[in-house]
Amino acid sequence: MGLFSVLLSLVLLGGSGLWVWGRARVTGRWWPGAGWFLGAALLLMAATGVTYLAGSVAAGGFDPEEACHRAGQVYDDAYRRTHFDEYTQWFPLHDRCHAGYDLVPGWVNPALVVLPVLAVVCLAFSVWLAVLHRRTKRGTP
Repeated sequence: MGLFSVLLSLVLLGGSGLWVWGRARVTGRWWPGAGWFLGAALLLMAATGVTYLAGSVAAGGFDPEEACHRAGQVYDDAYRRTHFDEYTQWFPLHDRCHAGYDLVPGWVNPALVVLPVLAVVCLAFSVWLAVLHRRTKRGTP
């Protein structure tokens, strides 16, 4: 039930924010500048770092066996020894108790792809707006 309430609050907050932003954009009353998109890119990169940290410590510390038992799963030491490279790699993040259960939440790895891509898009748009503003200020077409 806790995950459902968190997702519902994110959908409500995100949806209302998109509605307000979209309404202002459609009516032409708001246009963000290059600085806004630069700030958004920085916030997205910070969110990427927080997401990576959340995925890295999802096991609950340095004792994965205890974390597996807390999650109600069986800890398979032979599986972990056989798949050592899987939970020591940088990306994608995995910390499996056994072949069928991963301690890292399912949303972490997709978010680690989407957030940096959005950050790069915001950064590119920020640069484009800054160049456009500079050319317009100079009077150069």
